[in-house]
Formats: sequence, structure tokens, C-alpha cells
Amino acid sequence: MHLVKSRATLGLLEDLLGFKPLSMKTNTPFHVLGILTVWLLGYAHLLAQSGETLSFKVSDTQFEAPKAWGKIQPSSSMRKAQFAVKREGIQDAGEVVFFHFGPGGAGGVTANIQRWYKQFKEPVEQLGTQTEKMDVEGVPLTLVRASGTFMSGSPFGPKTAKANYSMLAGILESPKGSIFVKFTGPRDLVQDARKEFLAMLKSARIRP
Repeated sequence: MHLVKSRATLGLLEDLLGFKPLSMKTNTPFHVLGILTVWLLGYAHLLAQSGETLSFKVSDTQFEAPKAWGKIQPSSSMRKAQFAVKREGIQDAGEVVFFHFGPGGAGGVTANIQRWYKQFKEPVEQLGTQTEKMDVEGVPLTLVRASGTFMSGSPFGPKTAKANYSMLAGILESPKGSIFVKFTGPRDLVQDARKEFLAMLKSARIRP
């Protein structure tokens, strides 16, 4: 079981880094995780220093999002922040949404991950799901990835099937209640913007 989890983790890391870190001489999983963490922190820092990010706050936590993303008015009161992510040559825009319901709101990490998986048409076994845990300044962060036919629409309204879509999501367990961040869109768009999304999550700073 641990071997399967390790292989899935390393596969995700190779995808994020753009190379196979286990081909290097120093090749323990801890070394690989260290590379990923340092890289993401450095990427977020460089974006902030270059003025290419937009600061915003959800509950007690401040984030830095790419200015190239279009910050738009949330489409419902449940959404605390919302962005439209566009790429040339891709018709549909991606959507990044932040949710916060206060301490204990919306259930735990596992319940929300399972709920997100059910927003796809295919059974979970066909979604190529990946889950990774890390922390941001001591605050637990769970990352989730899935791909398939996404059933777009409001929770109780009509749905539109979006084939070849991906989801990247994160749950940051902040002191005043978890912050849920979900990025959905065409697979190629989400893949192209994944580093920006992860850098945004790693930029999180608690600001009471």
C-alpha cells in the first residue's frame, strides 16, 4: 500500500517539476519533496517580487494570485474569491474558486474530496486521482487532482458535461476554518497553469 502511494506521489512530482528527480544521484523521496517545496516557495517569491501577482484575502489568510488571471465577481455568496483563467487557443476558460465556511463548516477533508470526485461523470476509479499532503508554514495543505468528464453547473441546477476536463484542488486547514480552493477547466489549460496554481497555494500567509 505504501509503495503504491509512493509511486503515485513520485509520478505527480515528476509531472510538476518537468523532469524525473529519481534519475539524480540523490534520489530519496524526502529529497524529492524538498526540491518541490523549495521550488514552489521560490516561484511564489519571484512572482511577488516582480509585481506579477495580485494580493487578496480569504478569511484570515492572504494569497498571491497571478495578475494574468482575471479576478471576477463571485457568482454566489458561497464563493469568497473567483478567477477566470484563459489561454490562447483554448476556447473554455478555467475557473478558480475559493470557499470558506468557518470552523468545522462543510465537513472534513475526506468528505470534500469525495464530493469533488462525484462532480465527474465517470466513477472515481477512472479519474486518475492523485492526492498529496504538505504544509504551508505549519498549516496542513491537501492537494487533489482528477481528470474526466466534468459535470458543470450549480449544485442543484442543470449540468453540462465537459469532456476532457481536469480539476486541481487544495484544502488549507487554516485556524479559522478550512479554505477550499478548486481549479477546473480543459485538461490542457489546467496542466499549463498548474505551477501558478500551486505557487498561489504555497503563497498562503495567515493574517489574523
